Amino acid sequence: MTTQLLALHGWAGDQRSWAPWAVLAEQRGWRFSCAERGYGHLPPQMPIWQADAQRRVVIGHSLGPHLLPAELWQQATAAVLLASFAAFIPPGREGRPVAAALRGMAARLAAGEATALLHDFQRQVAAPFPPERLPPGPLDQGISAAGAQRLATDLELLACTRGLPAGLPPGIPVLLVEAADDQIVSAASRALLRQALPEARLWTLPVAGHALLGNDLPAAVLQWIGDGLP
Repeated sequence: MTTQLLALHGWAGDQRSWAPWAVLAEQRGWRFSCAERGYGHLPPQMPIWQADAQRRVVIGHSLGPHLLPAELWQQATAAVLLASFAAFIPPGREGRPVAAALRGMAARLAAGEATALLHDFQRQVAAPFPPERLPPGPLDQGISAAGAQRLATDLELLACTRGLPAGLPPGIPVLLVEAADDQIVSAASRALLRQALPEARLWTLPVAGHALLGNDLPAAVLQWIGDGLP
């Protein structure tokens, strides 16, 4: 069976974070395609499904699943949602500090503080591990002016997420991977995603943060795809 994996990084990331996944996928003879938002100096790109791909699996981290066009989601046969969410800002009182944090981030971007903001963001993403453990990202080569604008645009999108990614086919196999120490996606938002996908397989990593460091996750996820999907 021809298998294609389509991977999407989250806010302030880039496609290089998928390098270990791509190596493992290629060892299995699978195709691995990466989206790129272009926050740094890599050009934006959105791959498409290959016509002969029979098993088409979306792997998205955080905001990533919400960045895939609906027409590509509609062709997916399975999904892996890593440290993701349905509504980033949960409703009610629990959402107020999240909304306030996003407004503060938007103000810093507007003030030209993209680099300093992303350094602060990386510390939260990596926790409980040091940010030096993170894979390469846009900060390695600097944030371009166009990249800063894309960061601002996607921050607005982040604030507006209210449900599952548009086009996600109902009933397809879904694996949810959560981090118990996630400092980016709130516990309330993680709970809303579980409620929206009650049939999904759930993995909770007890000692991991938003970046899902400190484990052999790529191998485990690809094993789930290889053994658990039709």
